[in-house]
Amino acid sequence: NGCCSAGRRVQSARLGPSPPCLLTEEEYRLQGEVETRKALEELRNYCRSPDFSAWTAVSRIQSPKRFADFVGGACHVTPNEVSVHEREYSLGDIFEDELSEEEEEEND
Repeated sequence: NGCCSAGRRVQSARLGPSPPCLLTEEEYRLQGEVETRKALEELRNYCRSPDFSAWTAVSRIQSPKRFADFVGGACHVTPNEVSVHEREYSLGDIFEDELSEEEEEEND
């Protein structure tokens, strides 16, 4: 991203704080995917470490089998959860809602 270049950082040190760099929608989505994958792997590694109290964790969670599968490398969400999320947070729905509102305003 051009706004975060090294030259800009040197200039901002002299002129005061510069406005924050804003991400595009695609950059935001990509960063979310990358950081989520990284955090899930860190969590798996911690759960496999000798410092982790497996018995304490298992006694507190609702689905020990699902947790064990996750630590073993399985996905952290079920296909049903993905489907529900896509229905509730689909970008297509947002655009359809905006279009239908515009159509209603034009018809009035």
